[in-house]
Amino acid sequence: MIKLTNVDKQYTDHHALNQVSVTFPEHQTTVILGPSGAGKSTLLRAINLLERPQAGQLTIGEQTVDFSQPIANKEVLALRRKTAMVFQSWNLFPHLTILQNITAGPIHVLKQDKAAAEAVALKLLKQVGLEETAHRYPGQLSGGQQQRISICRALAMNPEYILFDEPTSALDPEIEAQVLRILQDLAKDQHSMIVVTHNMEFARRVADQIIFVEDGQVAFAGSSTAFFNRPTQRIADFLDAMKF
Repeated sequence: MIKLTNVDKQYTDHHALNQVSVTFPEHQTTVILGPSGAGKSTLLRAINLLERPQAGQLTIGEQTVDFSQPIANKEVLALRRKTAMVFQSWNLFPHLTILQNITAGPIHVLKQDKAAAEAVALKLLKQVGLEETAHRYPGQLSGGQQQRISICRALAMNPEYILFDEPTSALDPEIEAQVLRILQDLAKDQHSMIVVTHNMEFARRVADQIIFVEDGQVAFAGSSTAFFNRPTQRIADFLDAMKF
């Protein structure tokens, strides 16, 4: 379980997270929705400690950190090993082959045997239909292929949770659909996932829980069914604006 308690993040001119408390259950897919600038990505990045709120607590499993206190590097690394992030841009290492991109973390961070790490990587590549790309470089692949590789790289770390920050925003609709199908398969396999997206159809199909964020606050936290039944006028207006 991941839990955020009274998390507060302020910038000079913007209150990004305002006393946010929310829980992300294991083996479920939580989708974070909201208008642009609402605080969705900040919330997601706080879980991975890429953003450091000024106050509140983060709990992942048995480990809790207090954002108002200094966090030791050892604690940061321990928390980050429990999650893996897939970004809007795929951020692959351009000088490494696809196989090396996927195995770098398991070998150097998790200290896995190289042969074992490569076997897992090849299996993951086959699952996403890209086994023939193992010895190519990222620059030789399309954007959609690179995003699928970034998902393989995250899965190779065997994280407790996978965090997706608008994973298809840079892709055209046809390629977006391919990547979303992979996420749907992961959801069916009950991977623990937290996804920031603007794709309402994907959210409706895949989410166990939806978190609706606006002005740095959680305006709704509940089931996908409840959300798409338009429980408030604000949510109804949001769905209408998204043409859903």
